[in-house]
Amino acid sequence: MYYGEIKKLDIADGPGCRVSLFVSGCRNHCPGCFNEETWDFCYGREYTEETEAYILELLKPDYIDGLSLLGGDPFEPENQKVLVKLLHRVRRTYPEKTVWAYTGYTLEDLQTEGFRARCAATDEMLSLIDILVDGPFVLALKDISLRFRGSGNQRVLDLRETLKTGEICLSHYGTRD
Repeated sequence: MYYGEIKKLDIADGPGCRVSLFVSGCRNHCPGCFNEETWDFCYGREYTEETEAYILELLKPDYIDGLSLLGGDPFEPENQKVLVKLLHRVRRTYPEKTVWAYTGYTLEDLQTEGFRARCAATDEMLSLIDILVDGPFVLALKDISLRFRGSGNQRVLDLRETLKTGEICLSHYGTRD
């Protein structure tokens, strides 16, 4: 897996102060995407054990609220296989920190057998995430007043509650207030 950037102090991609990993590789190619260069699976730097150790170290300070995964798309199968390991380490080391993930796929697609982005790691990865921002960016629905997402079709899901109840549970972070 490759990644385009690691933001040490990100305040745009989830609540509070976060560490954000922008992975490389995306097959959605949404028109108007803010990060087109990360569509290429080989964009940026190779993700290594040292990269993972660096991310864990960046998460250490108390003022860091958690980790956000963006891209590209963290839910491309090639990325999931690597990110599951990172998420397990984050959960073990920092159980109080939240994990957010952004994907151009919908949760329903990711849970559908045979869907192109679904792989052996998908359910495990979903179980390690607190908030999932899902759905493709749709340029015609772009709305800069929305919190933590770019277009009106995208949802900010409380993934823990959604997986527990089996019903889609929107997070309060998805509201305009």
